Amino acid sequence: MPTVLNDAKLDALLARLHGESIDQEAAIERYYFHERTGAWTGMEPRDVAFMADKLEALDKDKAEFCYMICRAIGARRIVEAGTSFGVSTLYLAAAVRDNGGGTVFAAEREPTKVAIARANYAAAGLTQFIELHEADVTLACRDFAGPIDFVLFDIWTDAVRPVLDVVLPRLRPGAIICADNTGSERARTTYGAMFEILEDPHAFRTMTLPFKGGLEMAVKL
Repeated sequence: MPTVLNDAKLDALLARLHGESIDQEAAIERYYFHERTGAWTGMEPRDVAFMADKLEALDKDKAEFCYMICRAIGARRIVEAGTSFGVSTLYLAAAVRDNGGGTVFAAEREPTKVAIARANYAAAGLTQFIELHEADVTLACRDFAGPIDFVLFDIWTDAVRPVLDVVLPRLRPGAIICADNTGSERARTTYGAMFEILEDPHAFRTMTLPFKGGLEMAVKL
């Protein structure tokens, strides 16, 4: 039976990467809920250091959903905020490839993660469809021309709104924004500035899909 991606080489690589990500989840939970001290005011240097070797991959079912959505809308120009080791980028790049070509724009500030992400792209044979910058995504994506078809937010910071402000003028009608982990009350605070935009009935229609932790899907009107 064919898989969602129908690409044996890519499926094998992603199975390994998702497995490594899942194996790290217990250590991440232990750190944030038991070992880390002090009030949470955003990512601190100690948190960045701890997460430096963590994949933080988008859940497989969510990533496959994003692939299917991108195929359905014929996405050719995609922005990803939250690249890490590039697992979700591979799904988006596969969609662009299968749609006939295009570009997935991604950015990651950690040099080690950038190097590993690029190695993953090469192993999958998808490098030509990905524009990866070693930079802050908000600054880097200012030079990514529209029209933009799809945006994925897989970050848990207040950087979402600045990225949205940059890409909004370039979103085509019918473009889709997906944001991970929007199903909790904490998400309403963390993503509050994002929801101010997405819940404007004159600009978007949005709903929280019932994946684990929630996945926001918004359509640009």
